[in-house]
Amino acid sequence: MRCGITILPQDPWPEARRKWQAAEEYGFDTAWTYDHLSWRTLGDEPWNATIPTLTAAALVTSTIGLGTIVASPNFRHPVPFAKEIATLDDIAGGRFRLGIGAGGTGFDAFVLGLPEYTARERHERFEEFVSGLDLLLRHELPHSGGVGFDGDWFTAVNARMVGTPAQHPRVPFVIAANGPKGMRVAAEYGQGWVTTGTDGDVDEQWWASVADLAARFEDAAVSVGTDPLSVDRYLMIDSGGSFALESIGRFDDAVGRAGELGFTDVITHWPRAEGVYAGSESILAEVAGRLPGLR
Repeated sequence: MRCGITILPQDPWPEARRKWQAAEEYGFDTAWTYDHLSWRTLGDEPWNATIPTLTAAALVTSTIGLGTIVASPNFRHPVPFAKEIATLDDIAGGRFRLGIGAGGTGFDAFVLGLPEYTARERHERFEEFVSGLDLLLRHELPHSGGVGFDGDWFTAVNARMVGTPAQHPRVPFVIAANGPKGMRVAAEYGQGWVTTGTDGDVDEQWWASVADLAARFEDAAVSVGTDPLSVDRYLMIDSGGSFALESIGRFDDAVGRAGELGFTDVITHWPRAEGVYAGSESILAEVAGRLPGLR
C-alpha cells in the first residue's frame, strides 16, 4: 500500500515549504494539492494558485511524487494547461501525476460566468478535456506541425508542444470518477483511478459504497479492454464522515480496509488547526513512522 498526503494551498510559502519538505522526509509516496480557485467552507480564507505552488514544491523536494487532486475543465482549457503541466513535470524531473475530474458545481463552476451545465454536458466536456490533454501531453506533432482538435467544448488550432515529455508517453493521469461513463474514461485514459466514495454516505454505508465503486470500476475497465490490475486505484480516506488522522487506530483501519478492497494507494490530508481536517501534527508524525511497514 502506498500512502499520499494532501497539502491544501493555504499557507504563506515559508510554512508551505516546511510541509512539502516534511512530506518527503516523512516518507510519503505522493503529495497532492487541490486544484480549485476557492473551496467550500474555506472560501473566505487564503487560497493560493495550484501550478505555482506545485512548481515551488518541485524545487524544494527531489523524490516524492507530486500531483493535483483534481484538476477540472471548470476554469481550464487543455492547450494552456498542457503547457503548464509539461513545464511543471520537467521542473519536477518526471515526478508529476495529473489528477483530473469532471468539475463540481461549486464556486469554480460559476466564477467565470458559465451557465449551470447538466450532468450529461459536464461529462461530455470532461471527456473532451481528458482526450485533449492526452493528445497534447504526448508532444506528438502531426506532419502539419501542430496539434488540433475541434470539439463541442474545446478547440485547438495548430497548438505546439515543443520538446520531449519528462515521462513517456506522457505524464500519468489519475482520473476521478464515480459514475459508469466517467469510470470508462478513467479506464481508457488513466494510469490511476481515484474516488472519495459516495457523497453523503458515512461510516459503514460509505465503506459499502467504496466496495461497490471498486467493483464497478473493474467492470468498466474490462468493458474498454483494460486490465483492471494495470490501473492504480486511489482512495481518499478522509471521506465518509471521518478524518483518517484523528487517531492511529482510525488510520490503520482505513488503510487495512482499503487494501482489502484492492486499492493500491490511500490519500489523507495534512492536519489543519481547526475546521475541516482538524487534527494534530503529532498524529501525522506517528503515522509517518509506520509507513515503511505498510508497503
